[in-house]
Amino acid sequence: MVWVKAFHIVFVITWFAGLFYLPRLFVYHSQTNDKAGLDRFVIMERRLYRFTTPSAVLAITFGLWLWLGFGFRGLWLDIKVALVALLAAYHIYLGVLGRELAAGHKRSPTFYRVINEIPVLILIAIVILVVVRPSF
Repeated sequence: MVWVKAFHIVFVITWFAGLFYLPRLFVYHSQTNDKAGLDRFVIMERRLYRFTTPSAVLAITFGLWLWLGFGFRGLWLDIKVALVALLAAYHIYLGVLGRELAAGHKRSPTFYRVINEIPVLILIAIVILVVVRPSF
């Protein structure tokens, strides 16, 4: 099980790297007006999303393996699973935003800066839940 845990951690890190950087690319993309720059951001965003998605799937897969293999129970785990589901929905939403930007529909840079903070908050909550395992 230690190998499963190691791979889970590796893929969580790679998933979060993408979740942290993709909205930052959206900020820069929304501030760009020249055709070459816009095209470059579309390519970078697509490639990052396509790299990050398998990491998300593998992080969740190894996480489920750990959950079923160790048989953890408790409200802390139920909350963690709900937060991971929220994170997966956020990941999908980033894909939608990327397609919108590629089509030329921009939102304000502030919007992208605000959504960039969502995975940070979820990460903090998940780490606290896993390490502390509070009994509510």
